[in-house]
Amino acid sequence: MTKINQILAKWITGTVSSTAYLKGMGLSNDLLHRYVKSDWIERLGYGAYKKKFDTIEWQGALYCLQTQINLSAHPGGKTALELHGLTHYIPFKPKIDLFGASKERLPTWFMINNWGKTIRYYSFDLFAIDLKPFLFSFDYKNFSILISSPELAAFELLSHIPQKQGFKEAIKIFDNLATLRSNVVQMLLENCNSIKVKRLFLYLAENSDHFWFKDIKVKSVNLGKGKRVIDINGKLDKKYNITVPKTNAYDTEPIF
Repeated sequence: MTKINQILAKWITGTVSSTAYLKGMGLSNDLLHRYVKSDWIERLGYGAYKKKFDTIEWQGALYCLQTQINLSAHPGGKTALELHGLTHYIPFKPKIDLFGASKERLPTWFMINNWGKTIRYYSFDLFAIDLKPFLFSFDYKNFSILISSPELAAFELLSHIPQKQGFKEAIKIFDNLATLRSNVVQMLLENCNSIKVKRLFLYLAENSDHFWFKDIKVKSVNLGKGKRVIDINGKLDKKYNITVPKTNAYDTEPIF
């Protein structure tokens, strides 16, 4: 079996392979160039290839980032909650929200190619701990990617309020989060770097009246000092010291 046939036999259909990975499989720059000219593989930009005539979606591109380049980028927030099936009755958002560590940048080939969806990438340190234990393996076709657990995704969702996420829609989503694990929520609350997000989470969790909230030890969570304004024209919730919208009506809620 020739070298290219060996590579193609191991290449998962629908996924991208990085240049570094292919070189690790024994392909030199000259061989890569030769196989491109021979229509075995196709270059997607600097540092990435796909099998010729293969169709790549964002999941297959992300697979390369996670398994070959070892980036922390993962679907989070509303995207992850949609993948978990926890956004019932919420309009589908045709955008993919990826989250990654502070200062971690995605390669140019990933950002410039059309994967069938609009990709929004957010790199910041929302938590002071390693997030790998809070990621789930999500099967897609013949491979898997890592996505945020429902608990982590809920925090990521709230980090976008009010700029990119509507407050009233967040209330609707929290109403669907009846199965969150209280021990996981507790750990994330105690290690979240955002006072605003922690207060919002507790406010929405308590008002959603889910059974797991009674197990949360609020006194163990650093909620900081001073007010946090979510809605400048809203009302102050004195328990969590945040200014929230005066009404919980959903009919005029903008979808971002």
